[in-house]
Amino acid sequence: MGWEDDVFALFDDLEGQASALHAAERTAEVADRSRAEYQQVTLAGRLMASIGTTVTLGVRGVGPVAGTVERVADGWLLLSTGSSDWVISLGAVGTAEGTSVRSVPEVAWSPLTRLGLASALRRISEAGEECVVHLLDGSRHEGALRRVGADFCELVEGEDRRTVLIAFSALAAARSRS
Repeated sequence: MGWEDDVFALFDDLEGQASALHAAERTAEVADRSRAEYQQVTLAGRLMASIGTTVTLGVRGVGPVAGTVERVADGWLLLSTGSSDWVISLGAVGTAEGTSVRSVPEVAWSPLTRLGLASALRRISEAGEECVVHLLDGSRHEGALRRVGADFCELVEGEDRRTVLIAFSALAAARSRS
């Protein structure tokens, strides 16, 4: 029975080689698919998975802001620093540190997350709170948001109560003064 053992050993060896080749091909295929799928991941999706996590965001016109991600929505996020809350335009976020390694695809978001930046600013306006509005160019305005339009907001500032219109496209963040 020596030759039968040799034949079975040969078949076992060939089967092992075939399994190893299949595993190598599968590993490469999984890696390729993983890279291809990751191109669908958005910064907002990573931040959504980071709700409740302390992160540091590099915000254009403001600099680094560290705090806990409280909410992520269409084009903006709410970051709480403990002493104040920041409504930050996602378009102004240049860097993010400390985020989750996971992501939440936008199709899995709550319908409430479809509310845009105007909705967040309206809430500040309705509360009548004083705030600081930071612009992408690094300038800032302090006062109270009076009204919020489709693509801009009105801020009443200074002792002379002058009204400044601020385009959303120029807005980096709004921070509560409380």
